[in-house]
Amino acid sequence: MERTDTVVVGGGQAGIAMSEHLGQQGIPHIVLERDRIAERWRTGRWDSLVANGPAWHDRFPNREFACDADAFPDKESVADYFVAYAEQIGAPVRTGVEVREVVPLEGRAGFRVTTSEGEIEARHVVAATGPFQRPAIPPVVPADAAPLQMHSNAYRNPDQLPDGAVLVVGGGSSGVQIAEELMSAGRKVYLSMGPHDRPPRRYRGRDNVWWLGVLGKWNADSPGPGTEHVTIAVSGAAGGQTIDFRKLANRGMTLLGMTAGYDAGKITFAPDLKDNLDKGDANYLSVLDEADAYIARHGLDLPEEPDARVIPDDPDCVTNPILELDLAEAGVGTILWATGYAFDFGWIRADAFDERGGPIHQRGVSKEHGLYFVGLPWQTRRGSSFIWGVWHDAKFIADQIAIQRSYMAYEGSARRVTEDA
Repeated sequence: MERTDTVVVGGGQAGIAMSEHLGQQGIPHIVLERDRIAERWRTGRWDSLVANGPAWHDRFPNREFACDADAFPDKESVADYFVAYAEQIGAPVRTGVEVREVVPLEGRAGFRVTTSEGEIEARHVVAATGPFQRPAIPPVVPADAAPLQMHSNAYRNPDQLPDGAVLVVGGGSSGVQIAEELMSAGRKVYLSMGPHDRPPRRYRGRDNVWWLGVLGKWNADSPGPGTEHVTIAVSGAAGGQTIDFRKLANRGMTLLGMTAGYDAGKITFAPDLKDNLDKGDANYLSVLDEADAYIARHGLDLPEEPDARVIPDDPDCVTNPILELDLAEAGVGTILWATGYAFDFGWIRADAFDERGGPIHQRGVSKEHGLYFVGLPWQTRRGSSFIWGVWHDAKFIADQIAIQRSYMAYEGSARRVTEDA
C-alpha cells in the first residue's frame, strides 16, 4: 500500500492552495483530482461565466492573471491560472483519480484512502472539494412534470434550452446573470427571488471588493444572526455592473416573489417581492453610507456619485405582483433552478458531520483527528470560499498539520527513561 503523510482530495483552487502551503512546510503529500485541475471552472459552469471579483483581487498572492488587473477573468482563464499555478509550485497533483472512500484506521492514527487506482494510507486527509458539490433543487415541482427542469450547474447557454419562456428560480449571482443572458437572447424571462443583499459593483471609483476590504467586511468571522443563507447578488458580467432588479424589469423581465408551491401545472409565489426588493435596496444604500463615512473620515479624494442613490420606480410586476403562474399559458419551456448546492461528503466514513451532512469543524479542523477541510463557506471568515480567501485558510490548515506532526515526533522523558533502562 502506498503511504504518505497527507492526501488532499480535490485539485481546484482549495487543493492547489493546500499543496503550496504543505510544500512550504516540507510535508509529504499527494493531491488527488478525479478530472482535470480546476475542472469545475471549465465544465461545471455556464459558457459566459466570469469571476465575480476583478483580477487584481481574486487571485493567489504569488501569481497575477494575464489579463488587465481591473478585468473579470473568464472561466477558462481562471482554470488556466490554476493549472499554471500548480506547475509553478510543483504541486504533486494526480489527475483522473477518483477518491471513493476515506476511512479512519482502527487502533492507530491515519486513514485508508480508497481510490480508482488503489489504496493510499495517510496520516492526514484534507477535503478540498469546495462548497459547490451537489446541486440543490427544492422539492416543489415534481421531477416528471412539464416543463424541462434544470439546475444552473447544467446550464451552458440559451441555445441549449427548448423554445419558450424560462422561469429562473433564485435571485443570487448565478440566477440573475443567467436570467439577464436569456433575456438578452430574446427569451421571455420570469425571475423568482427571495431575500437578498445587492452591494454596488463599484462606488466612487472603487470596486465592491475594495470596499469590503477597507470596511473590514471580508474579515467578519461569522454571518450575522439570521443572515446565514442570505443570497448575494453581485456580478462581474459585462465588465462588472451593479445588479438592479427594477432596471431588469423595465427591460422586460418579470419579477416574482419566492417560489412557494406547485399544483396541476401552476406555480404559486409568496407575496414578498416588494419587501425583498426594498430590503435589498436598504442593504445597497447602507454600503454607500459606510463608504461615504469612510471617505470623509480618511479625507480621500474620490469623486462623489449622487446618481448611485437613485432607486428606480417600482415596475408593474412589483406593484401588481403575480402570485400564480400557469406554466403552459405563459409558454414556459424551462424551469431553471439557481438554488445553490448542498454538501456531499458521503465518501468520508467518519463521525464528523451534522444531521444535514455539513462538517463539524473549527476553522476547518474536524472533530475527527487528522481530518481537515478547506474551501467551506465561512470557514474562518466571509472571504473563505473566494479565491484569495481559500489561500489564507489553506495556510492555517497546513500550519495545524505541521503542529500535529511536531507533537507526534515528540518522544518525551518517559520513553528516554525506558530506553536507558
